[in-house]
Amino acid sequence: MRVSGLLHLAAVLSLAVAVEAVKREDFKTCEQSAFCLRHRRFAEEIAQAPGWPSGGGGSGSGSGLSARSASPYSVVDGSVRLEQHTLVALVSHKDDQVPLRFEVSFLASGTVRVRAQEEEPLAPRFDDTQRYTLRDEGRALPYALLEDLRLTSTTAGGAAVHTVNYTTTTGDGAGALSVRITERPWSLTLLRNDKPAIQLNSRGFFRFEHLRSKPDGDVPDGEWEETFRTWTDSKPRGPESFGLDVSFAGCQHVYGIPEHASPLSLKSTRGGAKDAYDQPYRLYNLDVFEYEIDNPMALYGSVPLMLAHSAEATTGVLWLNAAETWVDVAHEKTSTIGSLFRREEPAVVTHWISEAGVMDVFLFPGPGVPDVYKQYAELVEQTPLPRDFALGHHQSRWNYLDEADVLSINDRMHEHDIPYDVVWLDIEYTDGKRYFTWDAAKFPAPAAMQDRLARDGHQLVVVIDPHIKRDPEYRVWAEANDRGFFVKTADGAGNFQGWCWPGDSAWIDYFNPDAARWLGEQYGLAKFNGSTASLFVWNDMNEPSVFNGPEISMDKDLQHHGGWEHRAVHNLYGMLYHQATANGLRARQSPALRPFVLSRAYFAGSQRYGAIWTGDNAADWAHLRASVPMILSNNVAGMHFAGADVGGFFGNPDAKLLTRWYQLGVWYPFFRAHAHIDTKRREPWLMGEPYLTHIRDAIRERYRLLPYWYTLFREASLTGMPLVRPMWVEFPGEKSLFAEDKTFMVGPAIMVAPVTDPDPMLPVEVVFPLQENWYDMKTHEMYNGPLTRQISAGLGDMLVFARGGSIIPTRERRRRSATLMRRDPFTLYVYVGRTGTASGKLYVDDGESYDYEGGAFIERELSFAKARLVSRPSARTASPPSAAQAAFSKRMAAVRIERVVVVGLRNPLTRATIRENGDERTVELGYRGAKVDAECVIRDPAVRIGNDWEIVLS
Repeated sequence: MRVSGLLHLAAVLSLAVAVEAVKREDFKTCEQSAFCLRHRRFAEEIAQAPGWPSGGGGSGSGSGLSARSASPYSVVDGSVRLEQHTLVALVSHKDDQVPLRFEVSFLASGTVRVRAQEEEPLAPRFDDTQRYTLRDEGRALPYALLEDLRLTSTTAGGAAVHTVNYTTTTGDGAGALSVRITERPWSLTLLRNDKPAIQLNSRGFFRFEHLRSKPDGDVPDGEWEETFRTWTDSKPRGPESFGLDVSFAGCQHVYGIPEHASPLSLKSTRGGAKDAYDQPYRLYNLDVFEYEIDNPMALYGSVPLMLAHSAEATTGVLWLNAAETWVDVAHEKTSTIGSLFRREEPAVVTHWISEAGVMDVFLFPGPGVPDVYKQYAELVEQTPLPRDFALGHHQSRWNYLDEADVLSINDRMHEHDIPYDVVWLDIEYTDGKRYFTWDAAKFPAPAAMQDRLARDGHQLVVVIDPHIKRDPEYRVWAEANDRGFFVKTADGAGNFQGWCWPGDSAWIDYFNPDAARWLGEQYGLAKFNGSTASLFVWNDMNEPSVFNGPEISMDKDLQHHGGWEHRAVHNLYGMLYHQATANGLRARQSPALRPFVLSRAYFAGSQRYGAIWTGDNAADWAHLRASVPMILSNNVAGMHFAGADVGGFFGNPDAKLLTRWYQLGVWYPFFRAHAHIDTKRREPWLMGEPYLTHIRDAIRERYRLLPYWYTLFREASLTGMPLVRPMWVEFPGEKSLFAEDKTFMVGPAIMVAPVTDPDPMLPVEVVFPLQENWYDMKTHEMYNGPLTRQISAGLGDMLVFARGGSIIPTRERRRRSATLMRRDPFTLYVYVGRTGTASGKLYVDDGESYDYEGGAFIERELSFAKARLVSRPSARTASPPSAAQAAFSKRMAAVRIERVVVVGLRNPLTRATIRENGDERTVELGYRGAKVDAECVIRDPAVRIGNDWEIVLS
């Protein structure tokens, strides 16, 4: 939420909001960003050099890949050497004598890290992005040992070539890898089994602006000072940007680099393709009001991770830089893969351009999808297990008016039998937009209100934004001011002041560790008066949004702790606020419980601290459709706990649109309905029938499948695999699915084909991949893949299909909330595959503490083969069980499997023999549905979830 554009003081004070489309003039294009324009022009000059080979893909002049490019950068003779786990080389421009130190490091997983900056910089460059993003601040990365690396040097085509060979031995990615560096001009190629996978500077676009003293007299426009509209950026350090081309050999599709409201498979931004963008993708966290669809404009978050995929392999690159970054994409149908490799094949060529910092790039060799996610998670860690309530239904709007309004929402949910877990409060709950306070007239007893919600099984979330109202009588501002915790002006002499919801505001500098700790302490139950342990937090506006700043954000020349300019750290700011809040919630109780914090701004690593969402969308069918590729892109880039405002933030959805949005929203990892203050109320019961019933049915389906969702989160927390997945992630060899971004998978077992068109007569095209059975999860009608069908869906229907060969755990008893389901029994759905087998998992812990880290969980491997269903402990379960695991299993001893439903049996069977703990008993089978062999039901087998057991059908 925010006011769009520049605000007059009166507008800020009145908080007037005009609902309209994004004002493009508020935000820069590449042509208005001097460093982006310089690098793009340099690339064009290189591509137009005489003799430049042309590709067959139509990406413009000079589209072919070539290691013999016109690049002016070469490796300095005799500078290549191995030091520990790193190959070191000096690279210099032919026209200057400022050598750059390149470091190429090798991780045991096969990941290659490439870093570059001046060997002797005139001043330090910001190099702490790794500290904030990488696990253990980058200190404990598992680098390969020197004895595992083998360096050889040869000559090819008149240029020296240095090759480091190494071998990975872990996981499916095991294999022979090598890195080849060509000296003149310099380029780097990562190869697997001697086949190029990723290439750096094969197009010659590398350009590095070394730090320098400001020259006397006239200086090039935009290098030492730059003006955008009415704001002037003083640029006291001068030009310090760099750019590099990264090419993915053999690929036609790349994904990731969220956040953009664009298709899943990234479109070309260069080269004249008819659907190409005319701007690069931009990574610069911004508050964009009612953003446009199908656009590479920057939005609220930036994750500089890109994956490339072909039927043969998946690879990736992490561009570890927090400054403003632009990414060009060009698709080559046929390209010569370097002068050393002389092979014609497709490629995607990308050009990465960042304004400041050091060049720090990680190359992920794959070759499989799980390998890339393991390699990425090894660096930035996985998404942790959330609180169980966080997976439920969140009900929000700007704003529920007072305590009576909040409790009325609670009561009406119960009255209409709609499960929900959390009610949310936006900024109007505060005393004059002073965070950590309450409006005493509207919320005279906030703790009692929270206690009432908690007794009913519900939680409260309140928004706490990063701007702090400048008011000497406001304790939070006064303390932060006295301790010097605010972001400073460009000269460092005073606090930066800007405008946001409270009016005149200041911003905490989270790069100061003392300031971050102090902010976390404000969440203490004694500090935050009126808060309880059932209150959680929403961090909004943390791009940061500054209403009267350039691009509705902070000036780039502001100073942070350590003297760093905001320009170098911009995309980290929101993540550090997210981190400080999560740490504060974690510390408010002992023993600690898992926090829940939603953040609008994010960066690589934000997944460690909580959920994110796609920001201020609109209540229209286009934004409904766009939410799917946006959330998929976030999941591809490791931001798993992602959602979109159900119903659209701006505008008033009609009942049909709202119904379809709920039917899609229940399949978002983060499921929240939210709306703007000027919209009409749209709680489900206000829609009337039949819409209320359809919305309630969709929400109930979410709750029924919470055991599956929680088990998926467990897997994501260990493997880094996405929760919601593009079809190519599950079916990596199906080329027809590589660009699919309408239908998607929830984990490995469920396919969702949402209805996103208002025309009730328009069927949905559903592709059923592979030689496998697929089952409608409502009717259990079976579809035999591979198959494409046009399927019509009535307003009450969701097109959701279970993959044959899957076992899906559910809880069928209707409860008010997820927290009230913790001791409920389970139902297992066994969807028999074409081979007569199925498998799945079930994970259970207490849903709130960190005891699972000590082994207090139950995790079962479920398998079905030859009419025999078996539950065994997972390989992650200690044997013998740890004390914590034994204690938890004892606590859960009464929780059982109350039903097993086997779908797709080919032969009619009549009885089930149940074996558990040495006991054996036989029960009769029941059947549901018209077809005797379609749905076999074992009623109350009464086996315990923590025990080994088997059920044999005969």
